[in-house]
Amino acid sequence: MNYPKGIKNKKSDSVCFSNRGMKLESELNSTNEYYLQSDIACIHKKPTPIKVVDVSYNSCNDVLIHKAYFEKQSTLDYNGIYKGKYIDFEAKETKNNNYFPLRNIHDHQIKHIQKVIEMGGICFLIVRFTSKNLTFYLDGNKLLSFIKNNERKSIPIDYFKQEGHLIKDKLRPTIDYIEIINKVHFGGE
Repeated sequence: MNYPKGIKNKKSDSVCFSNRGMKLESELNSTNEYYLQSDIACIHKKPTPIKVVDVSYNSCNDVLIHKAYFEKQSTLDYNGIYKGKYIDFEAKETKNNNYFPLRNIHDHQIKHIQKVIEMGGICFLIVRFTSKNLTFYLDGNKLLSFIKNNERKSIPIDYFKQEGHLIKDKLRPTIDYIEIINKVHFGGE
């Protein structure tokens, strides 16, 4: 792979996970833009908190970051407001056919989910099984219940089918998770 300015990737045979989940993220960003433009909800992707340590300026528009680090642990991917309720959720993709590995959600994120729910917010996961092209909404309470009552290190797809909600593909919005929030939290409005 060639990068800008002629830099070549010397690790072409290694596995790269940097773009994993980018299709789901792109679809969620498009969905959130639709919600915002339609005055339905105001939900945005949270930036990863980084601290830049070393940069060089070739010109005003040409800045090169040489060294940066994660300033603090990030919470979940998206947050905002819908019908006066705080919304916070994480989006994940897995190539596995039959389960979602819990190692994809960190302990500090699980604690954050619990705290948001305790304070009256709506918290959930959106998980896509890419090989089956299935996307699920799993309410934070269902996630916490699974973790509390199971010693498994993964959530089977059957749990998503039984306790979660399948998000059907649509043209606009692409991933209509608000439809499910209405069913789960607002009595099907």
